[in-house]
Amino acid sequence: MWTPPLIDFAKTLYARHSGVIHAYISMTSGSAGRLVLSLVYFICIANGLSIAEFGLFATASAAGIMISRVLAFGFMSPLYRVATVKPLLVGTYSAGFVAGAVASLPLLAVLCLAIYYAVFDRDMTLSVFLAFMAAEIICWRGLEVVVIVLNGLGRFGRAALLVVIGTGIRTAAALAFSLSHEPSLGTWALFYLGANVLALLIAVVWFFPKVRLRWRPELYIRRWADSVTVAGAEVLFYIQSEFDKIAVLAIGGPEVSGIYAIIMRLADLTALPVRSFNTLLVQKIMRTPGTISSWRTRLTIESLVAGISFLAITAMAVYLWIVPRGLGNNVAQAAPYLMAVLLVPSFRNLVEYHSELLYATGRTVRRMVNLVIAGIVKVALLAVVFNTSTDVAYWAPLLNGVYLALYGASFALTYSALRRETGRVI
Repeated sequence: MWTPPLIDFAKTLYARHSGVIHAYISMTSGSAGRLVLSLVYFICIANGLSIAEFGLFATASAAGIMISRVLAFGFMSPLYRVATVKPLLVGTYSAGFVAGAVASLPLLAVLCLAIYYAVFDRDMTLSVFLAFMAAEIICWRGLEVVVIVLNGLGRFGRAALLVVIGTGIRTAAALAFSLSHEPSLGTWALFYLGANVLALLIAVVWFFPKVRLRWRPELYIRRWADSVTVAGAEVLFYIQSEFDKIAVLAIGGPEVSGIYAIIMRLADLTALPVRSFNTLLVQKIMRTPGTISSWRTRLTIESLVAGISFLAITAMAVYLWIVPRGLGNNVAQAAPYLMAVLLVPSFRNLVEYHSELLYATGRTVRRMVNLVIAGIVKVALLAVVFNTSTDVAYWAPLLNGVYLALYGASFALTYSALRRETGRVI
């Protein structure tokens, strides 16, 4: 029976890469529940708060995410490694993590106060800001540490379940907040802190492995340099990805930062298929370093990442063009400008892909350098754009140019680094 050549080609391709295809589908479907919860959470908060208040919350949350990487001075890295190769020492290193977390509190407090008085003191009370910081730095980062330990022990199902539960609790809090009689930023701070405290308690009581804490400071000192290096790298990564919100708030004010945060959040929601692909590609490169040795393969992958990102944001923009209030009244104010930023997700996801590429090939120092350069380029260009005009009709289309420049710098730095040989990463 005759079949079209295209179908034969598709069958051959599937037979050759069936394992990877099944893994990709599994990862994407496994993240679908969290994506739905995240979307509901976003709709409730973006519409429960005013646009200015949403901008303040999104910026404060971004600050908390950056600062949270300093918790315990990065000691979750040796904790993860021990959970992976010497699980009997999890109790010993857990005690080290708790001690490191307590020791890092003064530095965390200084960082929080410095950012508050530099950016937020005109628009948000200190108590509300500290509630958001406690939720992000202590509670949610604490839950992430439990997830990290579970992954190290190979308990991937429980780790994934914990993330979904934590996200579900925050979504339930957002839904309850949106139905409250007097929604305000202060009220949301209480809801948000309560939800994150509950999520942390569930993580520690029901999910963290039953271990006995043992104090062994001589073991922790050996891991000090590794911990600080990891913490520094993570802080740099999140400064590169989150500091733009702080810069926009400082330059444009809460209203402008709210529109910017909504647009960027919608763009970020489209990145799920790309991030799942990045994870599989990193594993493939680690096993077979020559996977991306040819320029044809490199450019094909970049085209796929850009194409999928463009299609995802276009689908979102078309939906909001047809149903402007499909994600709520506040989001509807930003919806018309989504068509003006169709290239932003492609360039953002490609920069993230470049970072994963350097990690997969063992170029961690170059990765840190690239993150610093990318952060400087992004903030400098955004400062130029928003200092010129804070009218969304002006700056929204220019975001494509900002992220194009960011992608160009990342492309040049990444592939120049890949020309140098490095040892295989185990």
